[in-house]
Amino acid sequence: MRTPRRRTTLIAATTVALLATSALTAVAAHAATGCAVSYTVGGQWQGGFTGNVTVTNLGDPLSSWSLRWSYSAGQTVSDAWNATVSQSGSTVTAANVGYNGSVPTNGSVSFGFNGAWNNSSNPAPTSFTLNGVTCTGGTAPTGNPTTSPLPSTPPPTPPATTPPATTPPPSVPQTGLVGWATQNGGTTGGGSAGATTVSTASALTSALNATGAAVIRVSGTINCSGMLRVRSNKTVLGNSGATIVGCGFTVNGDRNVIIRNLTFRNWSDDAINVESSATNIWIDHNTFSNGYDGTVDIKRGSDFVTVSWNRVYSHDKTMLLGHSDDNGSQDIGHLRVTYHHNWYDGSKQRNPRVRFGNPVHVYNNYYYNNAGYGVASTMSAGVLVEGNYFENVKDTYHLGEADSGPGSLVARNNHFVNSSAGQTGGSVAGIPYQYTLDTASSVKSIVTAGAGAGRISV
Repeated sequence: MRTPRRRTTLIAATTVALLATSALTAVAAHAATGCAVSYTVGGQWQGGFTGNVTVTNLGDPLSSWSLRWSYSAGQTVSDAWNATVSQSGSTVTAANVGYNGSVPTNGSVSFGFNGAWNNSSNPAPTSFTLNGVTCTGGTAPTGNPTTSPLPSTPPPTPPATTPPATTPPPSVPQTGLVGWATQNGGTTGGGSAGATTVSTASALTSALNATGAAVIRVSGTINCSGMLRVRSNKTVLGNSGATIVGCGFTVNGDRNVIIRNLTFRNWSDDAINVESSATNIWIDHNTFSNGYDGTVDIKRGSDFVTVSWNRVYSHDKTMLLGHSDDNGSQDIGHLRVTYHHNWYDGSKQRNPRVRFGNPVHVYNNYYYNNAGYGVASTMSAGVLVEGNYFENVKDTYHLGEADSGPGSLVARNNHFVNSSAGQTGGSVAGIPYQYTLDTASSVKSIVTAGAGAGRISV
Protein backbone atom coordinates (compact mmCIF):
# COMPACT_ATOMS: atom_id res chain seq x y z
CA MET A 1 0.00 0.00 0.00
CA ARG A 2 2.69 2.47 0.92
CA THR A 3 5.48 3.25 -1.49
CA PRO A 4 8.22 5.88 -1.30
CA ARG A 5 7.14 9.36 -2.30
CA ARG A 6 7.98 10.42 -5.83
CA ARG A 7 11.22 12.32 -6.22
CA THR A 8 11.15 15.91 -7.39
CA THR A 9 13.16 14.99 -10.47
CA LEU A 10 11.27 12.64 -12.73
CA ILE A 11 13.39 9.72 -13.86
CA ALA A 12 12.77 6.77 -16.18
CA ALA A 13 14.63 4.86 -18.89
CA THR A 14 15.29 3.50 -22.39
CA THR A 15 14.19 4.43 -25.86
CA VAL A 16 11.12 6.64 -26.44
CA ALA A 17 9.03 7.36 -29.49
CA LEU A 18 9.97 10.94 -30.43
CA LEU A 19 7.61 13.55 -31.81
CA ALA A 20 9.06 16.37 -33.93
CA THR A 21 7.58 19.86 -34.25
CA SER A 22 8.08 23.59 -34.90
CA ALA A 23 10.81 25.58 -36.57
CA LEU A 24 13.15 23.63 -34.38
CA THR A 25 15.63 21.17 -35.81
CA ALA A 26 16.45 17.56 -35.13
CA VAL A 27 20.17 17.02 -34.69
CA ALA A 28 21.61 13.75 -36.00
CA ALA A 29 25.24 13.85 -34.95
CA HIS A 30 27.68 11.13 -35.94
CA ALA A 31 31.25 10.63 -34.77
CA ALA A 32 33.24 7.63 -35.91
CA THR A 33 34.45 6.89 -32.40
CA GLY A 34 31.78 8.65 -30.36
CA CYS A 35 28.04 9.09 -30.53
CA ALA A 36 24.89 10.05 -32.39
CA VAL A 37 22.22 12.26 -30.86
CA SER A 38 18.61 12.90 -31.84
CA TYR A 39 17.05 15.96 -30.18
CA THR A 40 13.39 16.73 -30.84
CA VAL A 41 10.66 18.83 -29.29
CA GLY A 42 7.51 16.85 -28.59
CA GLY A 43 5.39 19.94 -28.05
CA GLN A 44 5.61 23.58 -27.06
CA TRP A 45 3.16 26.07 -25.62
CA GLN A 46 3.34 29.61 -24.30
CA GLY A 47 6.39 29.69 -22.05
CA GLY A 48 7.14 25.97 -22.10
CA PHE A 49 8.17 22.97 -24.16
CA THR A 50 8.95 19.26 -23.87
CA GLY A 51 12.27 17.91 -25.16
CA ASN A 52 13.13 14.33 -26.06
CA VAL A 53 16.70 13.10 -26.58
CA THR A 54 18.03 9.76 -27.83
CA VAL A 55 21.75 9.03 -27.61
CA THR A 56 23.38 6.20 -29.58
CA ASN A 57 26.82 5.07 -28.43
CA LEU A 58 29.14 4.52 -31.42
CA GLY A 59 32.23 3.87 -29.31
CA ASP A 60 33.28 1.43 -26.62
CA PRO A 61 30.64 0.17 -24.16
CA LEU A 62 29.74 2.69 -21.46
CA SER A 63 29.14 2.01 -17.77
CA SER A 64 27.91 5.58 -17.21
CA TRP A 65 27.25 8.60 -19.39
CA SER A 66 26.94 12.37 -19.32
CA LEU A 67 25.57 14.37 -22.26
CA ARG A 68 26.18 18.11 -22.52
CA TRP A 69 24.80 20.81 -24.81
CA SER A 70 24.21 24.58 -24.85
CA TYR A 71 21.20 26.72 -25.71
CA SER A 72 21.50 29.87 -27.80
CA ALA A 73 18.18 31.57 -27.00
CA GLY A 74 18.00 31.49 -23.21
CA GLN A 75 16.03 28.25 -22.85
CA THR A 76 16.04 26.62 -19.44
CA VAL A 77 15.42 23.03 -18.39
CA SER A 78 13.25 22.11 -15.40
CA ASP A 79 12.21 18.57 -14.47
CA ALA A 80 13.36 15.51 -16.40
CA TRP A 81 12.79 11.78 -16.74
CA ASN A 82 15.29 9.06 -17.67
CA ALA A 83 18.16 11.31 -16.55
CA THR A 84 19.38 13.71 -13.90
CA VAL A 85 19.58 17.12 -15.55
CA SER A 86 21.33 20.29 -14.33
CA GLN A 87 22.00 23.64 -15.94
CA SER A 88 24.67 26.32 -15.52
CA GLY A 89 24.06 29.39 -17.63
CA SER A 90 23.30 28.18 -21.14
CA THR A 91 24.98 24.78 -20.63
CA VAL A 92 22.86 21.75 -19.78
CA THR A 93 24.24 18.45 -18.46
CA ALA A 94 22.17 15.25 -18.47
CA ALA A 95 23.60 12.23 -16.64
CA ASN A 96 22.38 8.67 -16.35
CA VAL A 97 20.35 7.41 -13.43
CA GLY A 98 21.11 4.12 -11.70
CA TYR A 99 19.40 1.74 -14.07
CA ASN A 100 20.42 3.15 -17.49
CA GLY A 101 24.13 3.87 -17.18
CA SER A 102 25.24 0.85 -19.20
CA VAL A 103 25.08 1.48 -22.94
CA PRO A 104 26.71 -1.10 -25.27
CA THR A 105 28.35 -0.24 -28.56
CA ASN A 106 25.57 0.79 -30.98
CA GLY A 107 23.13 0.79 -28.07
CA SER A 108 20.82 3.71 -27.35
CA VAL A 109 19.39 5.44 -24.30
CA SER A 110 16.64 8.05 -24.22
CA PHE A 111 15.43 10.70 -21.79
CA GLY A 112 13.11 13.67 -21.77
CA PHE A 113 12.55 16.93 -19.94
CA ASN A 114 10.31 19.97 -19.62
CA GLY A 115 11.75 23.40 -20.31
CA ALA A 116 10.99 27.08 -20.71
CA TRP A 117 11.54 29.33 -23.73
CA ASN A 118 11.01 32.98 -24.64
CA ASN A 119 8.03 32.46 -26.99
CA SER A 120 10.04 34.03 -29.83
CA SER A 121 12.47 31.31 -30.84
CA ASN A 122 13.42 27.90 -29.54
CA PRO A 123 16.32 26.68 -31.69
CA ALA A 124 17.70 23.21 -31.13
CA PRO A 125 21.26 22.81 -29.83
CA THR A 126 23.82 22.50 -32.62
CA SER A 127 26.34 20.26 -30.85
CA PHE A 128 26.57 17.70 -28.06
CA THR A 129 29.32 15.94 -26.14
CA LEU A 130 28.98 12.49 -24.62
CA ASN A 131 31.52 11.85 -21.85
CA GLY A 132 33.61 14.61 -23.42
CA VAL A 133 33.47 13.22 -26.99
CA THR A 134 31.90 15.59 -29.49
CA CYS A 135 28.94 14.29 -31.47
CA THR A 136 28.83 16.12 -34.83
CA GLY A 137 26.64 15.95 -37.90
CA GLY A 138 24.04 17.65 -40.03
CA THR A 139 20.66 19.10 -39.12
CA ALA A 140 17.31 18.97 -40.84
CA PRO A 141 14.05 20.91 -40.42
CA THR A 142 11.37 18.97 -38.61
CA GLY A 143 8.17 20.82 -39.48
CA ASN A 144 6.33 24.10 -39.50
CA PRO A 145 6.34 26.44 -36.48
CA THR A 146 3.72 25.92 -33.81
CA THR A 147 3.04 27.42 -30.40
CA SER A 148 0.40 24.96 -29.32
CA PRO A 149 0.85 21.48 -27.85
CA LEU A 150 1.11 18.65 -30.30
CA PRO A 151 -1.74 16.16 -30.31
CA SER A 152 -0.81 12.62 -29.50
CA THR A 153 -0.56 10.42 -32.60
CA PRO A 154 -1.07 6.68 -33.00
CA PRO A 155 1.95 4.47 -33.62
CA PRO A 156 2.70 3.59 -37.25
CA THR A 157 1.27 0.10 -36.70
CA PRO A 158 -1.39 0.25 -33.98
CA PRO A 159 -1.78 -2.78 -31.74
CA ALA A 160 -4.59 -5.18 -32.57
CA THR A 161 -7.53 -3.80 -30.64
CA THR A 162 -11.26 -4.32 -30.71
CA PRO A 163 -12.38 -0.94 -32.09
CA PRO A 164 -14.44 1.33 -29.86
CA ALA A 165 -18.12 1.35 -30.64
CA THR A 166 -19.58 4.43 -32.31
CA THR A 167 -22.67 4.12 -30.15
CA PRO A 168 -23.00 2.35 -26.81
CA PRO A 169 -24.07 -1.29 -27.03
CA PRO A 170 -27.65 -1.54 -25.68
CA SER A 171 -26.59 -3.84 -22.84
CA VAL A 172 -23.60 -1.69 -21.80
CA PRO A 173 -24.61 1.98 -21.38
CA GLN A 174 -21.85 4.51 -20.93
CA THR A 175 -22.42 4.67 -17.17
CA GLY A 176 -22.66 0.88 -16.87
CA LEU A 177 -19.88 -1.64 -16.54
CA VAL A 178 -17.23 -1.40 -19.28
CA GLY A 179 -13.66 -2.60 -19.44
CA TRP A 180 -11.60 -5.35 -17.88
CA ALA A 181 -14.19 -6.16 -15.19
CA THR A 182 -16.48 -7.45 -17.96
CA GLN A 183 -13.96 -10.19 -18.79
CA ASN A 184 -13.22 -13.47 -16.99
CA GLY A 185 -16.91 -14.21 -16.56
CA GLY A 186 -17.93 -10.65 -15.71
CA THR A 187 -18.57 -8.83 -12.44
CA THR A 188 -22.00 -8.97 -10.79
CA GLY A 189 -21.24 -8.41 -7.10
CA GLY A 190 -24.10 -9.45 -4.89
CA GLY A 191 -26.40 -9.80 -7.88
CA SER A 192 -30.06 -10.08 -6.92
CA ALA A 193 -29.44 -10.80 -3.23
CA GLY A 194 -31.58 -8.91 -0.78
CA ALA A 195 -30.23 -5.55 0.38
CA THR A 196 -29.03 -4.85 3.93
CA THR A 197 -28.69 -1.24 5.08
CA VAL A 198 -25.91 -0.37 7.55
CA SER A 199 -25.25 2.90 9.37
CA THR A 200 -22.59 2.00 11.97
CA ALA A 201 -18.99 0.87 11.74
CA SER A 202 -19.68 -2.45 13.44
CA ALA A 203 -22.63 -3.26 11.18
CA LEU A 204 -20.63 -2.32 8.08
CA THR A 205 -17.65 -4.44 9.17
CA SER A 206 -19.84 -7.50 9.77
CA ALA A 207 -21.75 -7.14 6.51
CA LEU A 208 -18.63 -6.72 4.37
CA ASN A 209 -16.89 -9.70 5.97
CA ALA A 210 -19.84 -12.11 5.84
CA THR A 211 -19.81 -15.12 3.55
CA GLY A 212 -22.28 -15.40 0.70
CA ALA A 213 -23.65 -12.95 -1.83
CA ALA A 214 -25.01 -9.67 -0.46
CA VAL A 215 -26.05 -6.17 -1.45
CA ILE A 216 -24.96 -3.74 1.27
CA ARG A 217 -26.37 -0.21 1.41
CA VAL A 218 -24.46 2.38 3.41
CA SER A 219 -26.48 5.15 5.02
CA GLY A 220 -25.20 8.35 6.61
CA THR A 221 -21.64 9.01 7.76
CA ILE A 222 -19.69 6.10 9.24
CA ASN A 223 -16.56 6.84 11.26
CA CYS A 224 -14.16 3.92 11.38
CA SER A 225 -10.48 3.02 11.45
CA GLY A 226 -8.09 0.63 9.71
CA MET A 227 -9.03 -1.48 6.70
CA LEU A 228 -12.37 -3.29 6.48
CA ARG A 229 -12.24 -6.54 4.51
CA VAL A 230 -14.75 -7.02 1.68
CA ARG A 231 -15.47 -10.66 0.88
CA SER A 232 -16.49 -12.17 -2.45
CA ASN A 233 -19.83 -11.57 -4.17
CA LYS A 234 -20.62 -8.24 -2.56
CA THR A 235 -22.18 -5.09 -3.95
CA VAL A 236 -21.59 -2.06 -1.72
CA LEU A 237 -23.78 0.93 -2.57
CA GLY A 238 -23.94 4.34 -0.98
CA ASN A 239 -27.33 5.86 -0.31
CA SER A 240 -27.55 9.60 -0.86
CA GLY A 241 -24.73 11.32 1.07
CA ALA A 242 -23.16 8.07 2.33
CA THR A 243 -19.64 8.79 3.61
CA ILE A 244 -16.82 6.64 5.00
CA VAL A 245 -14.48 8.62 7.27
CA GLY A 246 -11.18 7.38 8.67
CA CYS A 247 -10.97 3.88 7.24
CA GLY A 248 -10.78 2.03 3.94
CA PHE A 249 -11.89 -1.19 2.25
CA THR A 250 -9.58 -4.06 1.30
CA VAL A 251 -10.42 -6.83 -1.16
CA ASN A 252 -7.80 -9.42 -0.30
CA GLY A 253 -7.88 -12.51 -2.51
CA ASP A 254 -11.63 -12.33 -2.99
CA ARG A 255 -13.54 -11.84 -6.26
CA ASN A 256 -16.67 -10.36 -7.79
CA VAL A 257 -17.00 -7.11 -5.80
CA ILE A 258 -18.73 -3.85 -6.73
CA ILE A 259 -18.21 -0.59 -4.79
CA ARG A 260 -20.28 2.41 -5.95
CA ASN A 261 -21.55 5.84 -4.92
CA LEU A 262 -19.55 6.30 -1.72
CA THR A 263 -17.55 9.27 -0.44
CA PHE A 264 -14.25 8.40 1.30
CA ARG A 265 -12.43 10.96 3.48
CA ASN A 266 -9.42 11.01 5.78
CA TRP A 267 -8.52 7.33 5.47
CA SER A 268 -5.43 6.23 7.40
CA ASP A 269 -4.04 3.72 4.86
CA ASP A 270 -5.74 3.26 1.47
CA ALA A 271 -9.33 4.13 0.66
CA ILE A 272 -9.74 0.98 -1.46
CA ASN A 273 -7.04 -1.69 -1.64
CA VAL A 274 -7.28 -4.62 -4.07
CA GLU A 275 -4.61 -7.29 -3.57
CA SER A 276 -3.55 -10.94 -3.43
CA SER A 277 -5.01 -12.13 -6.75
CA ALA A 278 -8.39 -10.50 -6.22
CA THR A 279 -10.34 -10.56 -9.49
CA ASN A 280 -13.39 -8.99 -11.13
CA ILE A 281 -13.71 -5.77 -9.19
CA TRP A 282 -15.72 -2.69 -10.24
CA ILE A 283 -15.05 0.61 -8.43
CA ASP A 284 -17.44 3.25 -9.75
CA HIS A 285 -18.82 6.74 -9.03
CA ASN A 286 -17.01 7.30 -5.74
CA THR A 287 -15.43 10.49 -4.38
CA PHE A 288 -12.07 10.50 -2.59
CA SER A 289 -10.32 13.30 -0.69
CA ASN A 290 -7.76 14.03 2.02
CA GLY A 291 -6.53 10.50 2.66
CA TYR A 292 -3.15 9.22 3.75
CA ASP A 293 -2.10 6.86 0.95
CA GLY A 294 -3.75 5.62 -2.24
CA THR A 295 -7.36 6.15 -3.24
CA VAL A 296 -7.48 2.90 -5.24
CA ASP A 297 -4.35 0.72 -5.08
CA ILE A 298 -4.31 -2.58 -7.01
CA LYS A 299 -1.48 -5.09 -6.59
CA ARG A 300 -0.12 -8.59 -5.93
CA GLY A 301 -1.49 -10.37 -8.99
CA SER A 302 -4.98 -8.87 -8.94
CA ASP A 303 -6.76 -8.76 -12.28
CA PHE A 304 -9.88 -7.83 -14.30
CA VAL A 305 -10.64 -4.50 -12.62
CA THR A 306 -12.55 -1.43 -13.84
CA VAL A 307 -12.13 1.93 -12.09
CA SER A 308 -14.69 4.35 -13.54
CA TRP A 309 -16.40 7.70 -12.98
CA ASN A 310 -14.59 8.48 -9.71
CA ARG A 311 -13.50 11.94 -8.55
CA VAL A 312 -10.29 12.56 -6.59
CA TYR A 313 -9.48 15.99 -5.11
CA SER A 314 -7.35 17.46 -2.32
CA HIS A 315 -5.15 14.38 -2.42
CA ASP A 316 -1.57 13.45 -3.38
CA LYS A 317 -1.05 9.76 -4.24
CA THR A 318 -4.00 8.55 -6.25
CA MET A 319 -4.02 5.17 -8.01
CA LEU A 320 -1.09 2.75 -7.80
CA LEU A 321 -1.13 -0.37 -9.97
CA GLY A 322 1.57 -2.81 -8.84
CA HIS A 323 3.22 -2.10 -5.50
CA SER A 324 6.85 -3.16 -6.03
CA ASP A 325 9.50 -3.48 -8.74
CA ASP A 326 10.42 -6.86 -7.21
CA ASN A 327 6.99 -8.46 -7.59
CA GLY A 328 7.08 -9.35 -11.27
CA SER A 329 6.79 -13.09 -10.68
CA GLN A 330 3.31 -12.57 -9.25
CA ASP A 331 2.21 -9.56 -11.30
CA ILE A 332 3.29 -10.32 -14.88
CA GLY A 333 0.29 -11.51 -16.86
CA HIS A 334 -2.10 -9.86 -14.41
CA LEU A 335 -2.89 -6.29 -13.23
CA ARG A 336 -5.19 -5.70 -16.21
CA VAL A 337 -7.22 -2.62 -15.31
CA THR A 338 -9.43 -0.11 -17.13
CA TYR A 339 -9.50 3.50 -15.88
CA HIS A 340 -12.18 5.54 -17.60
CA HIS A 341 -14.16 8.74 -17.02
CA ASN A 342 -12.37 9.53 -13.77
CA TRP A 343 -11.87 13.14 -12.68
CA TYR A 344 -8.32 13.63 -11.43
CA ASP A 345 -9.10 17.01 -9.92
CA GLY A 346 -5.78 18.42 -8.76
CA SER A 347 -4.62 15.01 -7.54
CA LYS A 348 -0.86 15.26 -7.62
CA GLN A 349 0.45 11.95 -8.96
CA ARG A 350 -0.25 8.26 -9.75
CA ASN A 351 -3.19 8.88 -12.03
CA PRO A 352 -2.33 5.98 -12.40
CA ARG A 353 1.27 4.78 -11.88
CA VAL A 354 1.53 1.34 -13.51
CA ARG A 355 3.88 -1.64 -13.08
CA PHE A 356 3.80 -4.85 -15.16
CA GLY A 357 0.12 -4.79 -16.29
CA ASN A 358 -0.44 -5.05 -20.06
CA PRO A 359 -2.70 -3.86 -21.47
CA VAL A 360 -3.84 -1.20 -19.02
CA HIS A 361 -6.44 1.07 -20.59
CA VAL A 362 -6.65 4.74 -19.55
CA TYR A 363 -9.35 6.46 -21.57
CA ASN A 364 -11.74 9.43 -21.42
CA ASN A 365 -10.44 10.73 -18.08
CA TYR A 366 -10.27 14.43 -17.18
CA TYR A 367 -6.91 15.59 -15.79
CA TYR A 368 -6.91 19.02 -14.16
CA ASN A 369 -4.08 20.88 -12.42
CA ASN A 370 -2.08 17.74 -11.60
CA ALA A 371 1.10 19.20 -10.15
CA GLY A 372 3.18 16.02 -10.29
CA TYR A 373 2.22 13.93 -13.31
CA GLY A 374 -0.68 12.19 -14.99
CA VAL A 375 0.23 8.64 -16.07
CA ALA A 376 3.49 6.72 -15.57
CA SER A 377 4.17 3.41 -17.29
CA THR A 378 6.97 1.46 -15.59
CA MET A 379 8.51 -2.01 -15.25
CA SER A 380 7.55 -3.35 -18.70
CA ALA A 381 3.89 -2.38 -18.32
CA GLY A 382 1.84 -1.59 -21.41
CA VAL A 383 -0.51 1.40 -21.10
CA LEU A 384 -2.90 2.78 -23.73
CA VAL A 385 -3.65 6.46 -22.98
CA GLU A 386 -6.60 7.32 -25.19
CA GLY A 387 -9.12 10.13 -25.58
CA ASN A 388 -8.27 11.93 -22.34
CA TYR A 389 -8.55 15.66 -21.61
CA PHE A 390 -5.45 17.23 -20.01
CA GLU A 391 -5.75 20.77 -18.63
CA ASN A 392 -2.90 22.61 -16.87
CA VAL A 393 -0.85 19.40 -16.60
CA LYS A 394 2.86 20.00 -17.13
CA ASP A 395 3.79 16.29 -17.22
CA THR A 396 0.90 14.42 -18.84
CA TYR A 397 2.45 10.95 -19.21
CA HIS A 398 5.90 9.38 -19.26
CA LEU A 399 7.92 6.17 -19.08
CA GLY A 400 9.49 5.07 -15.80
CA GLU A 401 9.13 6.75 -12.41
CA ALA A 402 11.49 7.21 -9.46
CA ASP A 403 13.57 3.98 -9.28
CA SER A 404 11.20 2.03 -11.54
CA GLY A 405 12.41 1.30 -15.06
CA PRO A 406 10.30 2.09 -18.12
CA GLY A 407 7.25 0.41 -19.52
CA SER A 408 5.54 0.99 -22.86
CA LEU A 409 2.97 3.70 -23.51
CA VAL A 410 0.88 4.39 -26.60
CA ALA A 411 -1.07 7.66 -26.67
CA ARG A 412 -3.74 8.62 -29.18
CA ASN A 413 -6.63 11.04 -29.64
CA ASN A 414 -5.95 13.03 -26.46
CA HIS A 415 -6.85 16.71 -25.96
CA PHE A 416 -4.44 19.25 -24.42
CA VAL A 417 -5.16 22.63 -22.83
CA ASN A 418 -2.07 24.39 -21.46
CA SER A 419 -0.51 20.92 -21.48
CA SER A 420 1.50 18.96 -24.02
CA ALA A 421 1.87 15.44 -25.31
CA GLY A 422 4.15 13.42 -23.06
CA GLN A 423 6.63 10.58 -23.51
CA THR A 424 5.60 7.50 -25.45
CA GLY A 425 7.37 4.36 -26.59
CA GLY A 426 7.00 0.67 -27.30
CA SER A 427 3.79 -1.20 -28.03
CA VAL A 428 0.77 -2.25 -26.00
CA ALA A 429 -1.27 -5.45 -26.20
CA GLY A 430 -4.72 -5.27 -27.79
CA ILE A 431 -7.87 -4.31 -25.89
CA PRO A 432 -10.23 -7.31 -25.95
CA TYR A 433 -13.54 -5.63 -25.04
CA GLN A 434 -15.87 -3.24 -26.81
CA TYR A 435 -16.09 0.32 -25.50
CA THR A 436 -17.44 3.72 -26.50
CA LEU A 437 -14.80 6.42 -26.89
CA ASP A 438 -16.09 9.93 -26.28
CA THR A 439 -14.51 12.71 -28.31
CA ALA A 440 -11.57 13.94 -26.22
CA SER A 441 -12.53 17.62 -26.45
CA SER A 442 -15.92 16.79 -24.87
CA VAL A 443 -14.49 14.77 -21.98
CA LYS A 444 -14.19 17.72 -19.57
CA SER A 445 -17.90 18.52 -19.71
CA ILE A 446 -18.92 14.85 -19.70
CA VAL A 447 -16.76 13.87 -16.73
CA THR A 448 -17.36 16.93 -14.54
CA ALA A 449 -21.10 16.41 -15.01
CA GLY A 450 -21.02 12.71 -14.18
CA ALA A 451 -18.04 11.68 -12.03
CA GLY A 452 -18.13 11.18 -8.29
CA ALA A 453 -20.65 10.11 -5.68
CA GLY A 454 -24.18 11.45 -5.90
CA ARG A 455 -24.30 11.49 -9.72
CA ILE A 456 -26.17 8.21 -10.15
CA SER A 457 -29.22 6.53 -8.68
CA VAL A 458 -28.45 3.12 -7.18
